Amino acid sequence: MQTIPLHDIAHSRSGDKGNHANVAILAYTAAGYDWIKQHVTTNAIEQFFASLGSSKVERFEAANVNALNFMLYDALGGGASRSLRIDTQGKALGQAVLQMRIPKPDNLDAMTYSKQ
Repeated sequence: MQTIPLHDIAHSRSGDKGNHANVAILAYTAAGYDWIKQHVTTNAIEQFFASLGSSKVERFEAANVNALNFMLYDALGGGASRSLRIDTQGKALGQAVLQMRIPKPDNLDAMTYSKQ
């Protein structure tokens, strides 16, 4: 199966909520949103960020902005003021998730930013 990096069809934002990380993935198009809903599952995010040791991953859908929002509970090693991690606020997690490989869609051109 041929794959592409997630950043080909989406961008992201991330940050912290105390000891929890918030990672939003925003598809460039409605077609891209439909694709990421199928392939960027809670389980896929849990496996991708397994090294963070999250206690739970929860997904929220925001179809009005073509976005998925993931909460990674207990992922920040205690939070900004308690953690010794380099990224204590989860700001880099959004960039990291864009490196996730997903199956290449047949209609990739309908999902890329350059076609908008």
